[in-house]
Amino acid sequence: MTIRAMKRRIAKGKTLTQLVEKRLARKKGDVFLRADFEDLGGYDQVGVVLRGFVKSGKLLKLGQGIYTRAKPSILDGKPAPVKAITPLMAEALGRIGVKTRPTRLEKLALEGKTTQVPSGRVIGVNRRVRRKLGYNGVTVGFELT
Repeated sequence: MTIRAMKRRIAKGKTLTQLVEKRLARKKGDVFLRADFEDLGGYDQVGVVLRGFVKSGKLLKLGQGIYTRAKPSILDGKPAPVKAITPLMAEALGRIGVKTRPTRLEKLALEGKTTQVPSGRVIGVNRRVRRKLGYNGVTVGFELT
């Protein structure tokens, strides 16, 4: 975005925080990439706004440049994601171009060969994932399937 375009946008009375908040409200999914907002302002400026939303509890940071919607937890009032961890991580991986598949244990459980229930902390993927994804100290692992 050029400086002239940013000045025009500011002249209209819209702050970057308001622009990002409006875009978050319009977005259909629950996972957002920092790149979704790069046309609104500079890299660092968008980062400051997103960190502010994380601090206020509107968003949770899942990994580097990956955020999700948050709502207050019914247990302790702290921000919690709007979805369970497994579908949330599957959506996040889809946003960065990784396809998810059932893990080995999930396949065995579906076939009735085991009574163990998968925890959802391991996600089957089609290629290597080097990112660390999670929230509030809870991370997920990846299994090539």
